[in-house]
Amino acid sequence: MSNRLKFILPYFLALSSAVLSCQDTKKIYIANDCHTDYMWSANEDAYRQAFIDMLDYYLNLADSTSGEAADFQSRFNCDGSFWVWVYEKNKAKADFERLINAIKNGHITVPLTLLNICYGGMPAEAIFRSMYYAGQLERQFGLRLPLAMSQENQTLPYGLGALWAGAGAKYSWKGICGCASRVPDAWDRKYDMYWWVGPDDTKILMKWNSMIRQNNYDIGGYAEARDIPGVINYADSDAGFRAHYPYNIIGIFGYGGDDLKALTDKFTSVAKQASTSARKVIVSNEVDFFQDFEKNYSDSLPSQSASFGNEWDVLSASMSELSARVKRAVEKLRAAEAMAALVSLQDPVFMRGREQDREKAWLNMGLYFEHDWTADGPVSRDARAAWQRTIASAIENYVENLYRDASSSLGSMIRAEPGKTRFFVFNPLSWARTDFADFAYAGSVQVHVVDLETGREAPMQIISRDGGRYLRVWAENIPSVGYKVYEIVQGTGSTFGGGPTASGNTIENGVYKITVASNGAITSLIDKTLGNRETVREVNGRRMNELGSGDGTLEVENAGPVSVTMKATSSSPLAHTASITLFRDSRRVDIRNEIIQNFSGIHTWGFGFNINAPEVWHEETGAVIKARLTEQGGHYSSRNSRYDWLTLNHFADVGSGAAGVTLSNADCYFMKLGASSTSFLDINTPQISVLAGGQVDGGSLGIPNQGGDNHFLQRFALETHDAFNPAAAMRFALEHQNPLVTGDVGGGTKYPANSYSLLEIENGNIFLWSLKPAEDAADNAIVARVWNLSSQPANFTLGFSDYTILDAKRLTHIETPLENAPYESLGLTSSIKARQWLTFSLKLNGEPSPGKSIRRRKIR
Repeated sequence: MSNRLKFILPYFLALSSAVLSCQDTKKIYIANDCHTDYMWSANEDAYRQAFIDMLDYYLNLADSTSGEAADFQSRFNCDGSFWVWVYEKNKAKADFERLINAIKNGHITVPLTLLNICYGGMPAEAIFRSMYYAGQLERQFGLRLPLAMSQENQTLPYGLGALWAGAGAKYSWKGICGCASRVPDAWDRKYDMYWWVGPDDTKILMKWNSMIRQNNYDIGGYAEARDIPGVINYADSDAGFRAHYPYNIIGIFGYGGDDLKALTDKFTSVAKQASTSARKVIVSNEVDFFQDFEKNYSDSLPSQSASFGNEWDVLSASMSELSARVKRAVEKLRAAEAMAALVSLQDPVFMRGREQDREKAWLNMGLYFEHDWTADGPVSRDARAAWQRTIASAIENYVENLYRDASSSLGSMIRAEPGKTRFFVFNPLSWARTDFADFAYAGSVQVHVVDLETGREAPMQIISRDGGRYLRVWAENIPSVGYKVYEIVQGTGSTFGGGPTASGNTIENGVYKITVASNGAITSLIDKTLGNRETVREVNGRRMNELGSGDGTLEVENAGPVSVTMKATSSSPLAHTASITLFRDSRRVDIRNEIIQNFSGIHTWGFGFNINAPEVWHEETGAVIKARLTEQGGHYSSRNSRYDWLTLNHFADVGSGAAGVTLSNADCYFMKLGASSTSFLDINTPQISVLAGGQVDGGSLGIPNQGGDNHFLQRFALETHDAFNPAAAMRFALEHQNPLVTGDVGGGTKYPANSYSLLEIENGNIFLWSLKPAEDAADNAIVARVWNLSSQPANFTLGFSDYTILDAKRLTHIETPLENAPYESLGLTSSIKARQWLTFSLKLNGEPSPGKSIRRRKIR
């Protein structure tokens, strides 16, 4: 017996005496599933046929064993709802109805989750959409699917549990591979059964066994039941296992392993043979195990609330531009759907005909992050890379088409005056904001622009970007989830002072003075409003926004009363450009980096901060967390974790007391703090290195040479501040990553000519995360998802300008109804827990008033 086991065994034996009394007869639940390594050992066609063949086989086996006692009837567990989607699309209606009936009667289990996905770095909205097909099944067939899973990868993000719980999950099990891993103690869990408690105090019952024998075809692995008789005896009698697992209700899940297709009838016969007077062996659908375990042990279980970092998740950076395209599409969906909601309120058939492409887009948001980014199986890396490109393109195409159509339709609904050239500026966010807006424009440059709501001329300039010419206007106080209309008037307008300026290698506005090196690094960023505080410090040889050492050239471009841009062009360490932009009356510093060559190594953008004793907060996956160990007051587990590449979703914030900087990140996924390594989290060095791309775990994992790509767009933004506020940081990042939308005003009758706001939220900590037409078009409803960024519970109201609420319901995040929601005619009022996500459906009725003034809440 190891020294460690000698130490912990007395504790667990004492615990055992307490918990075993809850259940006198030992029960061992054995569950058959076939782990899916999609596009790892075979192509899509082969996997889809395997799903169909296995479901047919196990449906037949369930029928043939239906006369047995319930414990000995065949049961099978799909490890993703994608199996059911494939079956539905390829089988006759009667076959599919047979499958649904088997799901209802517990002989086939399907989880909420699509397949085995690496969730680290994945946008929250993509996580929700990947489960939308499961939600469709729930609503269509009266199901509730309580299981969510993520297998084989050794890590899990902290915030994921809250997202799953909000989607309807109650239970989860995880078996790891223990292979291609740099987590030194991945096999040795602190708890084998526990309550996974999310940031909002929701909880999921988690089975994540220690892989004591370090064999992934054993307990703790993703194919625990591969040797069914052997593992039953081991779980029943081994002292080491019992020390880790002092419960008399045991779950042993997973049979198929890496098999493309696993067909077996062993479970029923083994269950019979292995059952004795001292133990019951039960053929399980997994959910039955959790229900029994919860009934007997829920009050005595430990809880855990922590992130375990990222492992295989980071391999998506081996095609970093493709992954960035997916991230951009998910972000752009916010504006596309918000405009589509406005359009659908006046045109109920607008979303019709998009159902098939939409469904595939949601599936693809999950498939893109499928866990076999390792790309180390029989399927070639070229084939895997090509498949990833197909998936990404399908997501982009749906979002771009919806964005284009919704923008055009909205413009055609806004009242106009004949002979006038007008465009709208739309804000998809839930607060009024002032920012630049770029309108594609090919006409005379001798024009000026008038804000039709105020009647005042707006600052503007003509710029060139992305091969096109744009009229850039400084758009003030654009209403929440609404628009203002501007008119282009012939003739030179007023001269606006007070705009940003450029001189030599320095750009400046009323807030900042910034010095830019010829390689694109920011060598000085002085905040004039905070006592000329310097923000930049050289750390480990790099300043801010520095790809690496080297020289280049500088030029000023697009200078005017709205903005000024300093552009650096450098060939070292990779050919790249860096464009730094300041705006009038704005605290935001925009950074647009482009790497313009292929590369094979690991490259990062370094950001050194002039902050002592830094404290880093960042958006992980559905949560804003502190990058410290739990024992240090942070959110990272001190064991079973990997610390070198942390998730960087919308932002990271580096601060100390009343001084800090928010870094907004639009395109990348991961970052390193200081000198952090796989087993060490550096909390003392004021440096963030954002992963530009690379095969972080060596050439044998991921896609080599970025899949051949030679252009990489990687955008950031900076804002200085005093004390850290998560809502302020998120607001800053969302404004940077969701630019104001512009479109032609075509002249309709549905929306007012000057300005309009659909809704407001009277609480600056509550964010409207998405506003969209409901998935079930027959409801003719819109769906609103909100997130409370505060550490305090709150009450809030979704207030509508013109529309009357006819009905309101609270939904799961995959749009399955839960309960009626309280509302008055012009607003929905709800309470929300600290850090909680909520989703609602709203049926509205009304007609926007042509001349109605709108209330506007501007948050800064």
